[in-house]
Amino acid sequence: MGTLPHPEAFVRWFRQAAPYVHAFRGRTFVIGFGGELVAERARFVSFVHDLNLLAALGIRLVLVHGARPQIDAEMRAKGLRSRFARGLRVTDAASLVAVKHAAGVLRVEIEALLSQGLPNSPMAGARIRVASGNYITARPLGVLHGTDFQFTGEVRKVDGAAIARHLEAGELVLVPHIGYSPTGEVFNLSWEDVAESVALALKADKLLLLTDKLPTSRKGEPLHELTARAAEALLKKPGQPPHAARVLKSALRALAGGVGRVHLVARRADGGTLLELFTHSGVGTMITADPLEKLRPAKIEDIGGILALIEPLEADGTLVKRSRELFEREIGNFHVIEHDGVIVGCAALYPFPAEKSAELACLAVAPEYRDAGYGERLLQACQAHAGAQKIRRLFALTTRAAHWFIAQGFREADVSALPERRQSLYNWRRGSKVFLKRI
Repeated sequence: MGTLPHPEAFVRWFRQAAPYVHAFRGRTFVIGFGGELVAERARFVSFVHDLNLLAALGIRLVLVHGARPQIDAEMRAKGLRSRFARGLRVTDAASLVAVKHAAGVLRVEIEALLSQGLPNSPMAGARIRVASGNYITARPLGVLHGTDFQFTGEVRKVDGAAIARHLEAGELVLVPHIGYSPTGEVFNLSWEDVAESVALALKADKLLLLTDKLPTSRKGEPLHELTARAAEALLKKPGQPPHAARVLKSALRALAGGVGRVHLVARRADGGTLLELFTHSGVGTMITADPLEKLRPAKIEDIGGILALIEPLEADGTLVKRSRELFEREIGNFHVIEHDGVIVGCAALYPFPAEKSAELACLAVAPEYRDAGYGERLLQACQAHAGAQKIRRLFALTTRAAHWFIAQGFREADVSALPERRQSLYNWRRGSKVFLKRI
């Protein structure tokens, strides 16, 4: 058995992944991807290994696949030319034959990969059972902007109950880009439309869409988080590629219909699905109906998260060590910033009403968020809370954050400026500097 190059980092990551493992067990994830991923054999095999891990963790999986490159290859082999309009294939009778053939071949190939179970491989002992079928009722797209799309269709209805029964039985459900009409016609659908519709029918906890291009900021930097409102604004900007626009529209409709989260994941990122799901920062773009970040008064359930946040600062002497019992008694004094369910910032306000003063204490922000203005926001929340209590003066004691407090409008003062009761508790051995601010 080989040794890990960085075992400490692996152990640290594995421990940090534990909350996600607990949160995801029994949840329903719909994962949509185009035929481009399947065409890249080595990349798709790695992706299947990742799916096996998700299934082993008790996640209920529905896979939705497309087949554009496979259909194009079928068309070329028959000397036929592919036609597209508004980013969608125009499926005539000859194209439909290629669509059926490509979809059938892909289903067999995907099921074969999911059926692996070789010893000494990531699929050892997997025994993934795959269910597929006629879950999608479709209708023709019709004539749009002067183009008759013929056998290109759109989802009319999803048999969510049938899919749910397979999931309850512990099976992975495979849904192709094919739909059927009540009259027995076959329609070629966009996989984004199918993935969105399946996620809506199941009220899925997550919809993951593997795409070529993630949304970026004006500076060209990847956007790791978007609210639905921000995604809508992005869609209104000119120059959006048809596929990128289609993915964003599907994401927004899914969120509006009750899907918990939509994740856009770069399909070429090795292990991108695992990294997006099991690391706090992720590697893709998570789109949510509401902002992920909440600043709120702390609750007793937050104590574990607060302790995890401040323990490194207590260890290096930045903060004074407090017992869990003390936190339980004083939790009403705290505000926290929660980011997607994880406590990433906290601060406490201890009032001294007789002196119309209050102490700002236990201010801590997770390292990866210290440049995001979270400390300033916690300070503002504490100031507003103090003002509501007729407090006129804030003070703070610090050994290592003097410059930050000065930048926030505090001025250095002598210990004698503290309320008398707080002076009696001052630790002269620690030698903290005192800072005051009038509010």
